[in-house]
Amino acid sequence: MFDINLRYPIGKFEKPTLITPKIFSEWIKTIELFPAMITKEVESLSEKELTLRYRENGWNIRQIVHHCADSHMNSFIRFKLALTEDNPTIKPYFEDRWAELNDVVEAPIKNSLQIIEGLHERWILLLNSMNEAQFERTFFHPENNKKVNLKENLGIYAWHCNHHLEHIRLAKKNKT
Repeated sequence: MFDINLRYPIGKFEKPTLITPKIFSEWIKTIELFPAMITKEVESLSEKELTLRYRENGWNIRQIVHHCADSHMNSFIRFKLALTEDNPTIKPYFEDRWAELNDVVEAPIKNSLQIIEGLHERWILLLNSMNEAQFERTFFHPENNKKVNLKENLGIYAWHCNHHLEHIRLAKKNKT
């Protein structure tokens, strides 16, 4: 069994009833600042420290960094699909299985930090170019059996950034 407070240290994402301009702006700022924030958390860590975990049977710091690159690439593609197709069905993937592949367990984190930096620069350019109607465009998530609009997906990924930053911080404190 796992400790829900360690698995979701900032809580699960809860979509606000009303997404105010302030909330929306904060979400975009989180996406913009994430590359610098994750780099700051991990840049001085040794190879041994990259194996620290935030909870028993949880991912280590190396896996979290690579997961963020993988997950954010998928989200960016989902944005582009929703902007260019009518409610496309997206492809879910097995995050846990991806986290065990060789490019995650052995690759230097600098590879994924570079991906995150470049990807987030493009993502911010895209987000800042979008109008309100475009943020209402949707994709269909077959795993959840629901339509997700891009405004909500933005919130989910702002949460995702903070969620995994906290995992890294917990792992650094844990030292096991």
